[in-house]
Amino acid sequence: MRFADIGQQLRAYRLESGLRAEEIAARLGVSRAALYRYEKGEVIKLDTIRRLAELLKISPLSLLGIGIDYFSRPLAFLERLRQIEEEADQILIFGGGTCFQVASDTYEAALNEAWAESVDAAPDPLQGRNQAEQALSSLLARRKLYQQRRPSIIAILSEASLRRMLQEGVAPGLAVSERGRARCRAAAIAEVESLAALMESVPIGLQIGLKEGPEPTGSFIVLRGRERAHVVTSPFPPDSGPAVGAGVAMITAADEAVALHQRVAETAWRDALKGTVAANRVRYLLRELRTADAAA
Repeated sequence: MRFADIGQQLRAYRLESGLRAEEIAARLGVSRAALYRYEKGEVIKLDTIRRLAELLKISPLSLLGIGIDYFSRPLAFLERLRQIEEEADQILIFGGGTCFQVASDTYEAALNEAWAESVDAAPDPLQGRNQAEQALSSLLARRKLYQQRRPSIIAILSEASLRRMLQEGVAPGLAVSERGRARCRAAAIAEVESLAALMESVPIGLQIGLKEGPEPTGSFIVLRGRERAHVVTSPFPPDSGPAVGAGVAMITAADEAVALHQRVAETAWRDALKGTVAANRVRYLLRELRTADAAA
């Protein structure tokens, strides 16, 4: 057993359960410090794994990293995704309108402001603010991790998603003021301009393509490390914040799932616009938006 992997799974599922570390430790009959040591990779007995699985209402196989991981809480999902990205050498992104690892600072700042404004109007602002800070911290950790490790990335973005982001702005599902929404739209324009520049320049280890036509029915990520690969599917957009509607994210290392998603992505990459052609198409979308705004 790889106890470090079990510890990572334990932390993610603790967040998913909604239980505090103190509650789990008390029910397990250990100290909170002992629980944290398990999360950091200390040796853990099989019986303890079984009891933890019962407390967290999951299969023991999920803690062992053998089963499929399911997450209904965005914070738990983001934590598990961050853990997997720590081991990934290759990242393949299919669908959506953002490659968050290389997102611009303008995008990040607009996201931070939108989340802060939306939680202030929530029924429990303090809890919402804490969740937003945790989610933003996780996203920032993923960006910093990419800058440090530089895994290779192939991102196949959706033209339909880019159009929607330009029209609605960053974090479209959040309730923000008219002024806040204007900032989000300006950030979306800046982000799409940045994507066009990346498509055209093709930095080492980063390739961004554009899928024309309707939006894919489901986006996903394939992450490959030295020892295993994972497929990630999620209904939680990276800019939606921690208090989104109901949904279930899934992560699996099953060989057949990885192979099938890889084949779908390879076909999409073959047909996608790339390089200067893709950049020109994205800039056309920007001109289209500006013409529409001028006419309005």
